[in-house]
Amino acid sequence: MLPAFLLTLGAGLSTGIGSWLGVLTRRFSPSLLTLALSFSAGVMIFVSFVEIFPKARQALTPELGAVQAYLVTVLAFFAGMLVLALMDRMLPSHELALLPLREGADSSALMRTGLFSALAIGIHNFPEGLATFVAALSEPRLGIGIAIAIAIHNIPEGLAVAAPVYYATGSRSKAFWISFASGLAEPIGALVGYVFLRSVLNNLVLGLVFASVAGIMVYICFDELLPAAQRTGAHHHLMMAGITAGMVVMSISLVLLS
Repeated sequence: MLPAFLLTLGAGLSTGIGSWLGVLTRRFSPSLLTLALSFSAGVMIFVSFVEIFPKARQALTPELGAVQAYLVTVLAFFAGMLVLALMDRMLPSHELALLPLREGADSSALMRTGLFSALAIGIHNFPEGLATFVAALSEPRLGIGIAIAIAIHNIPEGLAVAAPVYYATGSRSKAFWISFASGLAEPIGALVGYVFLRSVLNNLVLGLVFASVAGIMVYICFDELLPAAQRTGAHHHLMMAGITAGMVVMSISLVLLS
């Protein structure tokens, strides 16, 4: 359990890297931000479809048979997307990583954006933490792949929280710790989820968790990361380069782990 928990903790606390970027950098390059966001999306899309989705189907096949396992995997995948979409409707909206780029923004609006971003990101991180932990327990290679993907995408999320809080308050420490705390939802989600699932943790549950988390990760890419990358104003070919680079890096990581 300890290696699985440490993987989850490391993935969650990578928000700290984005936190430092948010409080140390006064002016962000739109091109660099586009690359960072799209790279993160490429990593998550690749690992979702190439690793997590097939692993979910593989876990369900002994329990349900090949045809039903494929059907249930697809349904759980879209259920994960639907759950996150419903969560987004209930949460205050936030524009990932972009508000700090606007000149003359009201400090109270910036503070609200940072706090709402922390809340939304913390809730999103909960199922991701559970998935990383459960995957690392059942198959360390898959757990490492998921942890890498989540760690990379947590960096711009940390930036999205820290930068507006810093601009609103002028306090680097407050901005850093609020952002850092949003990443703690991942190890907390891992432990809470495991307490509830450990008595029923079998291939069926693993398959459902993996498939739904693949859906959640894909939803985050299309709903948050890629729209944010496009709104920076950089050329769309740069975004495609970032997506491709993310997929290439993730594929190399998985090959080296195999």
